[in-house]
Amino acid sequence: MPKKLALAIRHVEFEDCGTLAEVLSDRGFLIRYVDVARTDLRAIDSVAPDLLIGLGAPVGVYDARLYPWIAEELRLFERRLSAAKPILGFCLGAQMLAHALGARVYPGPVKELGWKPLCLTPEGERSVVSPLDGKRTSMLHWHGDTFDLPSGATLLASTAEVSHQIYEWGGCVLAFQCHPEARAADIESWLIGHACEIASTAGADLQQLRRDTAAFGPTLAECARSTFERWLAAEGL
Repeated sequence: MPKKLALAIRHVEFEDCGTLAEVLSDRGFLIRYVDVARTDLRAIDSVAPDLLIGLGAPVGVYDARLYPWIAEELRLFERRLSAAKPILGFCLGAQMLAHALGARVYPGPVKELGWKPLCLTPEGERSVVSPLDGKRTSMLHWHGDTFDLPSGATLLASTAEVSHQIYEWGGCVLAFQCHPEARAADIESWLIGHACEIASTAGADLQQLRRDTAAFGPTLAECARSTFERWLAAEGL
């Protein structure tokens, strides 16, 4: 029986599907990574895969003049949105989707870099993301940008500093500004890859990031798996 295909748009090697990859494998998916630095995004069929995933990166949607692939990636998401087929977005992926849906993306009021719990909205408490409630798990945050909530989207989670953390749209989009997919076993790659950002971020503490990841990572993985499984089931995947 042919496997289902998940197409993951990747920007940096160590920000991959993480915990989501394990769930997809269990559900019979083949994951194909598309690395934007090595791929002509204009040649990618974004509609054919069963699932499209947009992963994180340390750049902004508004940096298209510096990184021309951003405009091509936005068009890729627009094609997928027009087909109303399932999409997951994480960090930059969530910002890309917000922009493709007509919302503004811009530097946030603070840079969130580290672990803190989410506060779910009433809609979030009744949704597939309910396992990510701050009463059950903390969450890894790693971003400086934020976005306005797209028209027609439902806000599912916030933090005190950054209101728009998780949203759903159109019955086919689930987008996370935060990083439920991040695995504790991969944190050292994040610390190396983002070393300059950590060093330049006020309040960021390398050793605290390691301690918090060891403390909170296993529970987040369990809660994230439950969230991903619920959403995939709801999408018929």
